[in-house]
Amino acid sequence: MEPAGSGPGGYAAARLRLLQEGARSGPPRRAGLAALTDEWLAALLNGATDADRPRGVSLVAVGGYGRGELSPRSDLDLLLLHDGTADAGAVAAIADRIWYPVWDLGLALDHSVRTPAEARSTAGEDLKVQLGLLDARHVAGDAGLTAGLRTAVLADWRNQAPRRLPELHELTRERAHRQGELQFLLEPDLKEARGGLRDLTALRAVAASWLADAPREGLEEARRRLLDTRDALHLATGRATDRLALQEQDQVAADLGLLDGDALLRQVYEAARTVSYAGDVTWREVGRVLRSRAARPRFRGLLGGRGARSGSRAPGEYGERTPLAEGVVEQDGEVVLVRTARPERDPVLPLRAAAAAAQAGLPLSRHAVRRLAAAVRPLPEPWPAEAREQLVTLLGAGVSTVAVWEALEAEGLITRLLPDWERVRCRPQRNPVHRWTVDRHLVETAVRASGLTRRVGRPDLLLMAALLHDIGKGWPGDHSVAGEVIARDVAGRLGFDRADAAVLATLVRHHLLLVETATRRDLDDPETVRSVADAVGSGSTLELLHALTEADALATGPAAWSGWRGSLVTDLVQRVAAVLAGEPVEDLTDPGEPTAEQERLALESWRTGGPVLALHTRTEPQPPGEERTAPDAEPPRAGTDDRGPEPVGVELLIAVPDQAGVLPAVAGVLAMHRLTVRAADLRAVDLPDGVAGHRPTGTAGATDADDRTGGVLLLTWRVAAEYGSLPQAARLRSDLVRALDGSLDIPGRLAEREAAHPRRRGVPAPPPRVTVAPEGSRRATVIEVRARDVPGLLHRIGRALDGAGVRVRSAHVSTLGANAVDAFYVTDAAGSPLDGTQAGKVARTVEEALR
Repeated sequence: MEPAGSGPGGYAAARLRLLQEGARSGPPRRAGLAALTDEWLAALLNGATDADRPRGVSLVAVGGYGRGELSPRSDLDLLLLHDGTADAGAVAAIADRIWYPVWDLGLALDHSVRTPAEARSTAGEDLKVQLGLLDARHVAGDAGLTAGLRTAVLADWRNQAPRRLPELHELTRERAHRQGELQFLLEPDLKEARGGLRDLTALRAVAASWLADAPREGLEEARRRLLDTRDALHLATGRATDRLALQEQDQVAADLGLLDGDALLRQVYEAARTVSYAGDVTWREVGRVLRSRAARPRFRGLLGGRGARSGSRAPGEYGERTPLAEGVVEQDGEVVLVRTARPERDPVLPLRAAAAAAQAGLPLSRHAVRRLAAAVRPLPEPWPAEAREQLVTLLGAGVSTVAVWEALEAEGLITRLLPDWERVRCRPQRNPVHRWTVDRHLVETAVRASGLTRRVGRPDLLLMAALLHDIGKGWPGDHSVAGEVIARDVAGRLGFDRADAAVLATLVRHHLLLVETATRRDLDDPETVRSVADAVGSGSTLELLHALTEADALATGPAAWSGWRGSLVTDLVQRVAAVLAGEPVEDLTDPGEPTAEQERLALESWRTGGPVLALHTRTEPQPPGEERTAPDAEPPRAGTDDRGPEPVGVELLIAVPDQAGVLPAVAGVLAMHRLTVRAADLRAVDLPDGVAGHRPTGTAGATDADDRTGGVLLLTWRVAAEYGSLPQAARLRSDLVRALDGSLDIPGRLAEREAAHPRRRGVPAPPPRVTVAPEGSRRATVIEVRARDVPGLLHRIGRALDGAGVRVRSAHVSTLGANAVDAFYVTDAAGSPLDGTQAGKVARTVEEALR
């Protein structure tokens, strides 16, 4: 019987047994797989040369295989090295005797055949080849040949480090820009994203240069976690993939003995954060060393060559020390502690150093942070005023706050200062609207809030509310409710008085109130305004809540904020402010007399017996500082701001004779023309008998119009073009006429479009949910729909409501990412709100129609 590893069959069987051994996973399995592969390849090389100890030829593992990091579906990176004395045909024959058995087993192979001189030359031209050779490991053949190459390659790397390391740094930055940050991605690439396995390889290369070294603490554990995750991913998918897709996460988590996909992502994020921070520290040190080397010859030249003999040093080699705060100075572009600092006697020093670094826009030295973490004592409770002020100063520094906060967090200082932070640290948010983990989102919100502090009377409360508004996401239940309790407790420990603690608790409890109300409720309804005023309680709190709402939305991502949402929130705030100031609430739900244009459209629709349209085009300003992202495979609908250039906003006025099916017909036509809906308002206008005075003379059909009576529906829609330019009003009217008379099959047309251009389907979306909003309005019943946003969704909702026999007074459309949250104010045929039983039945009808 063939020994395991001596031939393809034996190797394949032994490899399969190794991968099926559940108890032997992680580093032992990777090492075992590498050793097994070494044995097999050595046998292939020995057989190919017909000698037990081939001379002048060696087989070298490079890259991940060279490091012994073989995952179940990893490529084999191999170099067949020869000294150049053998005939080229003989070397090619040896290569074929090795490569073909590898391919026959279906293993991916990255191979090359070179002499040492050729290998060094190629490495000098191609940085990726150079990195692979830094991990070269002898597998079989002439060990001296391999050792000579390793020695030469390492010497080349160290000699060329001043030139190659900046090139490597730029390569890592470009890759991070393309792939994103692993610690924040819902479907991260474990290898290519920033903080992934590629960055670990880059850090090894820096260490090999002897110019700098990465912080070692936690790096090996981070490497193990990322490799273990990739191993489980390969086994779960049966493919050589590094992307941790959503649909694979629960299975990978189970294979690793974790509770669920969230637990898996949190571990991956923690590992990536460790790698990213180590990279930041390392590349900063590389830059410092290279600057110092570049400055030293110039300085010696100024001294006439005496610098080295006299012991003089180049400016910046030790660095001038510039005072920043008590116990804190700047040196060599970093913030460090003074030599006489005593962290064990100064518990405020970590916050003082962090605030000084952030305000100066400088990184906080890793050595300083480590010293603080090792020596500083806990702050007394409640905190002294200086500690609270330094925290607020840190939060108000803007974008430079992020790097300083990360430095504190890397050494565990944040959770020591704010123990509640542990529950949100590295916590994923399974919502495509959110671009950050919970903890980073809180810091980003503080960064956004720092730009709004001039709008409020208490910037300290705004910044603290920004830091704490989602702190309840680490607890079960409604995070706003849980966060209110936590915020009140944290405020007390930080030394805020009871009144300020109450304001912070209110801000956290209602941080979603303004945007949800503005986009999902009828602002003309007095109950809407009164309910917000009752929740907020005071004008100063409203001012803070307005700024917090904007900061939170801007920090969430492009889809969460737009000029349209901002204008709605501002409108709501102005109305609530008036109520809090004691002004009477005007009931605007009765629209009163139509405008001149609305009356003209209504009369024309009444006269012609068909729909009449008018379009008013405008553009919406983009919020300052917001960046756009590339179009998604499944673009959202209602004016969200994550799909490239700001869409053109249009107010579409439609007048149509009052009849059943108007809402689904209009919504369907708009969907057919790829118009996304932002808001919709419907009102009925009753026309008197005999309106000849309004009828143009000499018009065909005028005699019939003299005798027509009845009502007209006025619909005001705010829409945006999903793609391209806006359709012509004449085309919209033509299709609407056909939709109303039943000759246009809207469901069929939408289905044809979907079949012609199917959308990529990812993880199955949760089922739609339709509820009745309690106490939403006194004049109507509010039906709230939460569903996946797809073309024609409003059309389907309108058909369901129409089939339920209710009248829609207004519709308020809101889309976040791929999720639609729409509210419909409905009444019965007589114009009264629905009773509880009827409202529940309507909600169930709509929900069933959307499944």
